[in-house]
Amino acid sequence: MNIQIISVGKLKEKYLKMGIEEYTKRLGSYAKMDLVEVPDEKAPEQLSPADMEIVKKKEGDRILAKVGADTYVIALAIDGKMKSSEELASGIESLMTYGKSKIAFVIGGSLGLHDDVLKRSDEKLSFGKMTLPHQLMKLVLVEQVYRSFRIMKGEPYHK
Repeated sequence: MNIQIISVGKLKEKYLKMGIEEYTKRLGSYAKMDLVEVPDEKAPEQLSPADMEIVKKKEGDRILAKVGADTYVIALAIDGKMKSSEELASGIESLMTYGKSKIAFVIGGSLGLHDDVLKRSDEKLSFGKMTLPHQLMKLVLVEQVYRSFRIMKGEPYHK
């Protein structure tokens, strides 16, 4: 199983990097994890709706350039489906069973994902209605993917 996490922006915080590295290392015995960062589009704080769309489009194009044609894409979006850890594990296991060996989770920038990325996605996943910084979301996602593999293998993991 090849898992990609494609995210907008460079991870800067050392504590987040350390957590992501730890879970990526743990995941190594279950799957190949590839963390892909695409540059965020520099923009002023105050943007018009048209300017926001331009920024999301540029970031979306960068994301889509990293997605393979045979990759199953899961976009992280507030309006996506909320799942328990067990449901996420079951979904990943089902994809593996039906020959989907490449999965990409996509985390947008501060403005979210462009419609082109959402249209390319095979499903949308939500971690709740709260807004989280996309860099923190990457750590949470890597941990949940690791947890999913532990669940699939019937191995103990705290609840």
